[in-house]
Amino acid sequence: MLWLKKIDLAIITGAFLGIGSVLIVLVGNPVNSGICISCFLENLAGALQFQGDLRMSYIRPELVGFVLGSFVVAKKTRRFKVTGGSSPIIRFFLGFFIIVGCAVFIGCPIKMIVRLAAGDLTAVVAVVGMMFGVWCGARYLKAGIFLERERDMPKINGYIFPFLAFMLLFFIFFQPTFIKQGQTGPAAQHAPVLLSLALGLVIGGFSQRSGLCITGGFRNFFLFREKTLLGGVLTFFVTALLISFATGQFNMGLNGQPASHLSHGWTFLAMTLVGLASVIIDGCPFRQVIKSGQGDVDAGITTMGMLAGAALVITWSIRSTSAGPEFAGKIAVMSGLIFCLFVVISYRKRITS
Repeated sequence: MLWLKKIDLAIITGAFLGIGSVLIVLVGNPVNSGICISCFLENLAGALQFQGDLRMSYIRPELVGFVLGSFVVAKKTRRFKVTGGSSPIIRFFLGFFIIVGCAVFIGCPIKMIVRLAAGDLTAVVAVVGMMFGVWCGARYLKAGIFLERERDMPKINGYIFPFLAFMLLFFIFFQPTFIKQGQTGPAAQHAPVLLSLALGLVIGGFSQRSGLCITGGFRNFFLFREKTLLGGVLTFFVTALLISFATGQFNMGLNGQPASHLSHGWTFLAMTLVGLASVIIDGCPFRQVIKSGQGDVDAGITTMGMLAGAALVITWSIRSTSAGPEFAGKIAVMSGLIFCLFVVISYRKRITS
């Protein structure tokens, strides 16, 4: 891997993500969401009894693999660097609101691309919304408005999140009584454990080296016209599209798509929130999980915020169904956008004072 150029790594990572996201559905994962960070976190929250919907309770081995794959590769290539201390409370709540946006759309940016590649036209509005949020965030970055820089921290801080991933791996194989694994609904739709774990490890390792990030690819293009990460994102989409065609999973249309709704205005606003918040914290949900494995304490705090969000979107019905977003979901999306605005205004005042 060391001799590969970063652009090659981004393309390879995108290809693995596209192939894995579609093929994992054929061996058990839910349709149109073979890989979805927000869904995986909702499942994890249920397995840990942070939310009570047993149908959404399962420890996804792919999620564990993402963290451990990133950790192993970062250690092996001496890229494991323990940093943090950049606005932890703000990052926690932005992580929370990112999952709110994902729950109202019904999927993270990765699932958004997988849905689009499977012919789900409701995801087109989500792409436009996310790009608009990223564009707004890029404008703020260009004006010099961003969270303060992280600093080096004692190494023990960086090992905590990989340790938690190892603990989840232990729970998967030994299933202590306090872990709840659903036997019906989405929880029962999963690929074989070892296959899921292997896929997560491979994608996690390549993602650590390439830095692939869905929102980051568009952000870099808007800011610098830099196309390395965007090339990986486009490769992800094209690969998923081709595999969807080849496996008979492509079904173009608006109506009756799995895990979707037709409230396009709220889809746009929800993914605008996801795009904007992801730029403020420097990474989409997938990227936050990967960075948490390589020693980034701030990403770990953001991921914990996402896990809290994953629990509460189920418990408080801050999400969407096939009929559209719940009232609480609409309020939460608007609250998240207002929170992002307050953060930006606060940091703008700081740099202009």
